[in-house]
Amino acid sequence: MDIYLVLVFILFALAISDLIVGVSNDAVNFLNSAIGSKVAPRYVIMIVASIGILIGATFSSGMMEVARKGIFHPQHFYFTEIMVVFMAVMLTDILLLDFFNTIGLPTSTTVSIVFELLGASVAVALVKVGFSGETTLLIEGVERVATVGDFINSSKALAIISGILLSVVISFTVGLLVQAISRFIFTFNYKRPMKYFGAIWGGFAITAITYFILIKGAKGASFMSDATTDYIKHNTSQILFVSLIGWTILMQLFHWLFKTNILKVIVLVGTFALAMAFAGNDLVNFIGVPLAGFESFKLFQANGGNDILMTGLSGQVHTPTIFLIISGLIMVITLWLSRKARSVTETELNLSRQDEGYERFGSSFMARIIVGRSIAAGTFFGTLIPASVREGIKKRFNQEEIQKKIKKQENPPMFDLVRASVNLTVASILISLATSFKLPLSTTYVTFMVAMGTSLADGAWGRDSAVYRITGVFAVIGGWFLTALIAFTAAFIIALILSWGGFYAVIALVLLAVYAVYKSGESHSKKEQEKKLDAVAETITSASKIVDKCNTGVSNLIIETAEIFNNTMQGLIGEDKKLLKKQVQLADEINMKTKALKNNLPKTIAKLQKDSVETGHYYVQVLDYEREISHSLNYIVEPVFRHVDNHHKAIIAEQITELESVADGISQFAGYLQKLITKGKLDNLDDLIQKQNTLLQLVKTIRKNQIKRIKNKEVGTRNSMLYLNILSEARNLLLYMVNMAKAQRDFTQFSNGEEEL
Repeated sequence: MDIYLVLVFILFALAISDLIVGVSNDAVNFLNSAIGSKVAPRYVIMIVASIGILIGATFSSGMMEVARKGIFHPQHFYFTEIMVVFMAVMLTDILLLDFFNTIGLPTSTTVSIVFELLGASVAVALVKVGFSGETTLLIEGVERVATVGDFINSSKALAIISGILLSVVISFTVGLLVQAISRFIFTFNYKRPMKYFGAIWGGFAITAITYFILIKGAKGASFMSDATTDYIKHNTSQILFVSLIGWTILMQLFHWLFKTNILKVIVLVGTFALAMAFAGNDLVNFIGVPLAGFESFKLFQANGGNDILMTGLSGQVHTPTIFLIISGLIMVITLWLSRKARSVTETELNLSRQDEGYERFGSSFMARIIVGRSIAAGTFFGTLIPASVREGIKKRFNQEEIQKKIKKQENPPMFDLVRASVNLTVASILISLATSFKLPLSTTYVTFMVAMGTSLADGAWGRDSAVYRITGVFAVIGGWFLTALIAFTAAFIIALILSWGGFYAVIALVLLAVYAVYKSGESHSKKEQEKKLDAVAETITSASKIVDKCNTGVSNLIIETAEIFNNTMQGLIGEDKKLLKKQVQLADEINMKTKALKNNLPKTIAKLQKDSVETGHYYVQVLDYEREISHSLNYIVEPVFRHVDNHHKAIIAEQITELESVADGISQFAGYLQKLITKGKLDNLDDLIQKQNTLLQLVKTIRKNQIKRIKNKEVGTRNSMLYLNILSEARNLLLYMVNMAKAQRDFTQFSNGEEEL
């Protein structure tokens, strides 16, 4: 009895962890449209979403049935067996969702929980039948031989999976059509059309949200009385009519009296609605299993601690409101504090943003085929449409004027409020409809595919970005299928381990999960650092502002490079693996810094053109040499670390002396160059070039010495390859440093000259 009570506590502890990792992944579903359109300050968006989550959490009571009996038949499992199923599901869910959070990909918590329940229940069923394929069960009052299939609610599972897969097609199609119609009505210059149609659009959008969230969803609310539910059910038409008229009038009055932007109201209400739908539909994915485990334990206790069949789970079980409220509070706290939630949101925002730029994903064969066929099809059907109609449509979708305005903004939104309002309205309607039918439709699938459909309709996937965006969509969808496969397989294996290992296996796997989450947190922190560097790079707005940043950046890079090179040589000489590992990390950080600046180069150049095209040209040169220096540094550090890490032969005494002389020379050279940059004395680089030539001659002499050693067979092949590589990259470092100094000199002088003008 005591052991099972501990298991229940572990389940609830895992539930809290699952809420945290689950919300971190699903926050993308209801925050992206508001954040991407910059509808309001971030804290306002978060407050609206938090209120939606707290209210939506109380709507989840009916959905809890899925975890208890939606995937398997609990009446065929004993208490000890069903606890194995629940424990395996929770452990798998935490590890799986945390993995996707770390790599920054949105996945479906619904798909994960469904396939985890399937995998774990199949594993336990196999253990029950002893892998013989059959056992004796009491089915519908008749004792007969049963197989694994009799333990699984296959019809319900197939209905859930079909609903999830269908949601992908429906969401993309509906999002595409609604956005195309909305854009045709409002155009990209939507302020004028909004005066005439804004109130109607707002009334329709908020009425639709009201219907599907507050009316249909209210049936599952834990606090809703039967009388209230019946009243809503029998007066739906009247409520809808009053709601449509009321919201339309209210929106128009707000616009007249307070100059309220109706689209902002829609987006904020939609954010609230989608957060509410998320909590109502997805809370089952996080606490449904632990609550089912708690109900199982109460049944176990009521029967004196006897291992009985869990027939009691087959009936209706009311979920206490307090559990739902506590879960909602945990979700809200996570929403505010989770750093991984922000990482996942960036994937969808980058794939749906209106402007072009750095693309996270590359191009794929299928994406190129789709884009090519789409262009051909568009050209063909374009010939069938009269020219006047084509011009009329083209005029409604023209973005030239709005793009000029966007380029003038320092930090423009990724898409406008029209698209944001469509994203939220369509997604909340579809998800809430699923909730009303107690079908665990994937909120991730719906919101992601709606966003992709609206992006396509808006022309965000231009010819310069389409292949990369489509590849990204394929990558995310591929991750969804991978979610199902991993969830089933991992839960199956963990359930088998728990079945055979008992309580000790539970403790071991819980500790393993804690360690895995901790390590993934470290990995994510490293990625966060890179994103911060991107954010810093984006703050560069004009030539007058980047001169100081460039001077500081170049100066720091030179000193850091010399220090890493010197420490790497010391690590090689002393075979100090710990020191070398640290240099690898530092070199990676430099690589991330220079990469962040390079990735933001197009945006920076667009802003620098206000000052001068030449200014941008010199800035590009500086970044090019910074990237080359970071590459050379990596080409030195990583091979040296591998050499020592693989326990290859140490370098000989003559090589130690030579490397120390090169390291000392580079350190002195870097120090001298830094002083020139700091004091702004880059006008005359003759002395610097002389020092460079002296060091280059030293490297050349050392290389000849190494060639002699190779001919005399004094050193082995690995030694020679490593040593020659170090000398080659050291030579490159010296060349790139001087070239970077020249580019920085030209950039500084030209920028100062421009400011004087």
